[in-house]
Amino acid sequence: MDISLSWGLQFTTYIYVSMTTFWCYDYICSLHEEWTYLLRSDWSMLKGLYIIIRYLPFSLLAIILCMSFDPNETPDRCSVLTSIISGLGIALVFFSECFFMLRTYVLWNKNRILLAAMLITFFVFLALSLGFAITYTAPATYAYDLMPGVTTPCYQDPTTLGFFVTFNLLTAFELGLMILTLIRAIQSWRMTSSRLYVVLVKHNIFYYACALLLSVVNVVTSVFFMPSYYNMLYVFEVTILTILATRMHLDLWQTNRRTHGSGAVVGILISGVSSVNVTV
Repeated sequence: MDISLSWGLQFTTYIYVSMTTFWCYDYICSLHEEWTYLLRSDWSMLKGLYIIIRYLPFSLLAIILCMSFDPNETPDRCSVLTSIISGLGIALVFFSECFFMLRTYVLWNKNRILLAAMLITFFVFLALSLGFAITYTAPATYAYDLMPGVTTPCYQDPTTLGFFVTFNLLTAFELGLMILTLIRAIQSWRMTSSRLYVVLVKHNIFYYACALLLSVVNVVTSVFFMPSYYNMLYVFEVTILTILATRMHLDLWQTNRRTHGSGAVVGILISGVSSVNVTV
């Protein structure tokens, strides 16, 4: 019986419960603003992304809690649930990043070359991350010998290399997007006083900074801490990023309503001459 592993799994279970509680609390607190947005805004690609990012984590956290507390897990079911959790996490990161790649695209005057470069880079990083995750992550383990009271019979024992490479790639990508936003903000800050432009830039920088910080924490964890913490911090990063993405989208939509009296179109002044419109 590995005592350190047992307590590590117990600790991660507590964190999963805390994350689920926090997610539900955030959802309840923003329920009025969210339903106002869903009912009054026009349908668009960004609205579809919002709905996916907002509601998919409920499935992710429910599966994690099921896997953490069900004492009758079998190795096959354990492996399936672990694969589903990894897939949902990757999907949420993908959709959240799409949100902010589109915002960066708008900040750069809808530059299609930049958009293509961001998408290609992101898909290359995503493919590399999936490759390393599949190659270096061990199959789900079914642990029979945990300490009494530790109700986590199913866990995944990933190797350090897979997580280290994955979060290094995400760190590099977030750093690149943050630099693009900063460059555009420096170029345009004297030429525009648009409230929407200021909000968009602040959102982008704050989101990229948080994603960068969380990815660095995950990289450090993959080097210095036990493997039972890897998935916990990965799920924590996904949860925080999805909350930031949805909250910031609601704030941008509300700012647009106060400015223009409509939730259909957000007009963002990119420079002193040109203006871009993006449906939200």
